[in-house]
Amino acid sequence: MSQSQQAQIAFEAEHPTSIVDRIEAAQDRARLSFRVQFALVWLFIITLILVGLYAGGRIEPGWLAKQAPYILGGIWITILVSVASIALALVLALLGALGRISSNPMVYAVASFYVSLVRGTPLLVQIFIIYFALPQVGLVLPPIPSGIIALGFNYGAYMTEIFRAGIQAVPRGQREAAQALGMPEPHIFRRIVLPQAVRIVIPAVGNEFVAMIKDSSLVSVITVQELLWRARQVGTRDARSIQAFLVAALVYWILTIIFSFFQERLERRMARSER
Repeated sequence: MSQSQQAQIAFEAEHPTSIVDRIEAAQDRARLSFRVQFALVWLFIITLILVGLYAGGRIEPGWLAKQAPYILGGIWITILVSVASIALALVLALLGALGRISSNPMVYAVASFYVSLVRGTPLLVQIFIIYFALPQVGLVLPPIPSGIIALGFNYGAYMTEIFRAGIQAVPRGQREAAQALGMPEPHIFRRIVLPQAVRIVIPAVGNEFVAMIKDSSLVSVITVQELLWRARQVGTRDARSIQAFLVAALVYWILTIIFSFFQERLERRMARSER
């Protein structure tokens, strides 16, 4: 046996590797290569768009440097409106779902009317009704609360069906077993049904929140000074609408990417815990 062969055998003895380890290492390299190529393609597309706009005189770096901080100041209003609206929507969705599965005809009728009314009318119309029409009957609300109520009211109706499906997806046998043990119905729902239903609906709720971040731009029509409102103000004033709206669009895009990333991580963690 040659010295090189002996050295190879000694190295393998000191650094044992199994076939599984080699396969995992190859998969890691393939995933890394995929991500690098993916990022490079995105970077190339974004660079191509920016270079084209700059070459066409559509982007003025000096104006962006001056006005971008003002536009970005609306991020916190956008996040506030979105978070508060999704919290309200969750409460309304849970109540609506309980109404939709209720055996009481009056409760079922109210919940069904709520879902049908909201899903049958545009969100923008609902915003106008809350902000412009309610003052005619003596109920005056500031812009931000009006926007939060409109978004929460709208998304609560759509999420009602999500919660209803999640509640009904819990195996009926678990409820029957709890009833056989003499557990009261409120305790059965709170301790057995609701925790499992929440785990089922979390991915769909995450998708609704990402959509709400984008739909929060609609509250700019009632003078809520969030991203789109600020971009429209400075863009119209300085005749730089393209640049202003590009900044706003980029921020919305980044926000959705960030929240989508955390949503995917949460879904993977929940999937591992279920397994």
